[in-house]
Amino acid sequence: MRPLTEQDIRSSFINCSKGEAKRLATPRDLAERPWADLDFLGWRDPGAPDRSFLVTERGDGLVGVTLRFPSQQRGFLHRSMCSLCLTTHSGNGVSLMTARKAGTAGREGNSVGIYMCADLACSLYLRGKKPLESGSRIEESLTLEEQIARTAGHLSAFLDRLHA
Repeated sequence: MRPLTEQDIRSSFINCSKGEAKRLATPRDLAERPWADLDFLGWRDPGAPDRSFLVTERGDGLVGVTLRFPSQQRGFLHRSMCSLCLTTHSGNGVSLMTARKAGTAGREGNSVGIYMCADLACSLYLRGKKPLESGSRIEESLTLEEQIARTAGHLSAFLDRLHA
């Protein structure tokens, strides 16, 4: 992924108003992000524990979505798998993220959900750049490039559902 600016990020959102995009908390560490290892930029809002954001390159532009997830989760003894990168986590490492649909459907309250790594570090787990606190990656016969393509396909399918 190419390095993004705050303006790139704010102008990319498809499921919130321009005012909401202008007010959202963007990452302060954009210059330090490992852009070459990211399939998407994901971050949590430090001021709102139930909000997170995701921005990715799609087609010839950027697409950003606001996500919500439960701030109080149960099940510290269970294992869950991320639907994007297929990383398993124990406890609260995977969360059901919901995104309001784009356009009229979203204004009417319709949303789409996906189970994702709660810290949105799927790209780094996939590449072995971030160690897992608890959990594991499935040993696969696919190459890293094939795993990255699969993850991008899962993300693209989720974004397609936001427009449907």
